[in-house]
Parts: sequence; structure tokens; C-alpha cells
Amino acid sequence: MHERVIAPSILSANLLALGDELASVEKAGADWHHIDVMDGHYVPNLSFGLPLIRQIKAHSKLPLDVHIMVSNPDAVALSYVEAGAASLSFHIEVAQHPHRLIQEIQARGAKAGLAINPGTALCSLDALLSEVDLVLLMTVNPGFGGQSFLAHSLSRLATLSRSLAQLGRSDAVTIAVDGGITPGNIAALAERGARAFVAGSAVYGARDRSAAIQALRQAGA
Repeated sequence: MHERVIAPSILSANLLALGDELASVEKAGADWHHIDVMDGHYVPNLSFGLPLIRQIKAHSKLPLDVHIMVSNPDAVALSYVEAGAASLSFHIEVAQHPHRLIQEIQARGAKAGLAINPGTALCSLDALLSEVDLVLLMTVNPGFGGQSFLAHSLSRLATLSRSLAQLGRSDAVTIAVDGGITPGNIAALAERGARAFVAGSAVYGARDRSAAIQALRQAGA
């Protein structure tokens, strides 16, 4: 695993040639495949479901990092773990029993992640930071690809990093950031504690995916 984990989001891939697209980013040096599941309720768009995740799992060489943007994570999250998610992030804003769900995800051998929106107070995570494996800090509002990075995310990231340090969990919990990640902002995010970077347009929008991933990995390093 590289110091910066690069997770291209298939939301930005050419879905008519998805097998080739996945193979191209694997060959280019990606660390994870990031899969956004949208239900048309919690967020406006519909995207990927269980059958596709099973197919990707059967053919992929990389771990599947699944982010469920759904209104009922308690009911459906474990199905995505069983379909092949190596890590599964659900939204703190809508989970009814997040602590229980974290435990159930982990009991099935996957890493449990909490996703949090730009307008949600970070203190909503406090009771769960001692349990979770990953925090997915949204740096855009969820539901659409290709959005611009929200600058106030830098201060939120720094605050989250301090909270984990105070708990002695800086190494145990991976902070991932998702939305508008580019070579121009990735160094500032890494400096503030982010370790995994979800990048859609920055990778899949590039003609040379290897060069795009290396630019993200090396910017400011």
C-alpha cells in the first residue's frame, strides 16, 4: 500500500467500457476501486447496485471501497459487504444505529467507514471514532461527480485529525476525502491527515491514467 491511497471513482468512468476502464486504472497503479451507491432518495441520482459490485469483485485485482449514499443504511449495508466490499462507508446523517452497524460490518471481515457531509458537524462522529476503521470526509456535497472542492474542508480535516490524535487512533483510522481532489489540493489534504483520496475526474478524465495517478501521489511530496 502506498503512503497516499488513490481510489479512482468509477462514477467518472466510461460505463459502456467499464471492464476496460477498471483494468486501465489497475495497470496505472490505483490502490482501490471506489464505488458510489446512490438510491435516488438520500441523493438525487441513481447509480450502482449489488449485481455490479459482485461482477467487479469477481474480476478485480483491487479492494472495493464502497460508499453507500442511501436513506436506509441499516437495512442494506451488509448486503454490500457480502457482495464484495472490502470497506463500506455509510452516512452518519441517516444511520439509525451506527455503532451496531459498524460492529456488524467488522464482524463480516470488512472495514467499517463513516461518511460525513460538508454541512454536518464533526462532533456527530465523536462517540464512534474509537470504533470505526475509516472516516470518509466529503469535500463536496454528495450525489454528483465532477464538483469543485469545498475549501472549508481543509479546516474540517485538520479538526478531525486532531480528534483522532487525541484518542491515539491516528494510525488505526484512515481518513479518506472525496470530491474535487486534484494535484493542486492533494498535498494540503495529506498534510492535514488525509491518507486515502477518492478521485473521479482527475483519473478517469485523463488520457494517461498512469500519469494522472502519479501526479496525485507525488504532488507536493
